[in-house]
Amino acid sequence: MTDLTAPERALTLSGLAKPTVAAAETWSRWSFSARTQHAILIAIDAVVIIAALGVTLAWGWSRDLIHLTAEHVLVTAGMLVGWIVLLGLTGAYSLRHLRAGPVEYRRVANASVVAAGIFGVSCYLLNYSYPRTMFGVWVVVGLFGLLLFRLARRRVMHGLHRRELLLTPVLMVGSVAHVDEVAMVLSRERWMGYKIVGAITREETTSTGTGLRVLGGLSDLKSVIEQHKVSVAIFTEGSFDCPGDFRRLAWKLEQSRIQLLVVPTLADISPDRLEFRPFGGLPLVDVARPRALRSLRWSKRVSDVVASAILLVLALPILLVTALLVKLEDGGPVLFRQRRVGLKGQEFDCLKFRSMCVDAEARLAALQAQNQGAGVLFKMVDDPRITKVGKFIRRYSIDELPQLWNALRGDMSLVGPRPALPREVAQYDSDTRRRLEVRPGLTGLWQVSGRSTLSWEDTVRLDLYYVDNWSIIQDVIILLKTFRAVVGSSGAY
Repeated sequence: MTDLTAPERALTLSGLAKPTVAAAETWSRWSFSARTQHAILIAIDAVVIIAALGVTLAWGWSRDLIHLTAEHVLVTAGMLVGWIVLLGLTGAYSLRHLRAGPVEYRRVANASVVAAGIFGVSCYLLNYSYPRTMFGVWVVVGLFGLLLFRLARRRVMHGLHRRELLLTPVLMVGSVAHVDEVAMVLSRERWMGYKIVGAITREETTSTGTGLRVLGGLSDLKSVIEQHKVSVAIFTEGSFDCPGDFRRLAWKLEQSRIQLLVVPTLADISPDRLEFRPFGGLPLVDVARPRALRSLRWSKRVSDVVASAILLVLALPILLVTALLVKLEDGGPVLFRQRRVGLKGQEFDCLKFRSMCVDAEARLAALQAQNQGAGVLFKMVDDPRITKVGKFIRRYSIDELPQLWNALRGDMSLVGPRPALPREVAQYDSDTRRRLEVRPGLTGLWQVSGRSTLSWEDTVRLDLYYVDNWSIIQDVIILLKTFRAVVGSSGAY
């Protein structure tokens, strides 16, 4: 086996290196045309809506069947067809939004509400009698079923993508440096299902720094797309000299039906903060100020107070039992107080159940040589300072429950960046200090994205993304994912 550079090995393991013949056969064997995918989606949606009607009747509205006539059956069939048509008109079957993001779910919900509204108004205007209760429950159950199916399908697709099935051939276009940057992102997000076949660049080279094969220049783009059966072309910075070049190239590729994606210079900014504002033919992008730095932060504080108070009451039995177990193990203090840095650099006492021996801090210096973390974090698998009870409560994050009191007091938030030690903050660069613009959290993107297995760089990147793109909905999603991560004890040690 030939020797590979470190970047080449990373790309080979992540599926970004030059595709093999077997990989190409996999694409062919597991690929479906857009028309076939649309037909499958429509058929499954029809089955889901019909099943929702059956569930509705089985739930106790079967008495409505007594009053259903042949005309009602035809009207019900019309409602089914209209529902499907509206799903199509609102773009719910667009293949562009099947991989990630809330757009697909939003369109399904909008189409369902509009379909129900049109049907209800039509019945009222035509003075047509239709079982109202049955209809209302049918719409609710049907909407739930449609959303659940899409969630399940997305999970299945992500699993197949990680196993290198149903992959989409992608061609990268741009400068070598920017192509490599985007390629590494795709390697990290393998669940998206993109398989890079190579790169097109204006630079004279046969491969990029990460080992991607350069297949030619811009003049070869169309032939490369046809030869490698490319479905998506991703354009990074350095692709063109002027904006008009991209427009002319898009004209040439119209017949190939290839999807064109352009990577903007606005990295790690949530789409919710971006709004297009056309001006003189220029697609200007308005970037809103982060919500966490605006007046909306009061809503986060109110939700923290209410939620932490409720959770403290619910967790009281667990808190009492854990306190007793910690005390009985070695007779030491139950709580571990540690100075942490919070909002605007203010220090506070962060509370935890003690999970290590009493002299853990004194023994830290002797263990620094075994540090498995990068950056300013100390990480160690099977840390000898952890007690037996501590190992269990750390595994399921029970040791962090006292921080609910910190959240109630205002030192912390339920969701936010990881609370940092003063010695860690002393080593922060100017970018990393932005983590201090919001309250640290009991959980955060770092918690649901790997916990202790994350590198220092990834932890910082996730925390900064949270600061810049905070929203209440995102907090709710993180809390739900935290519960799943804690129950599965994934990434904890």
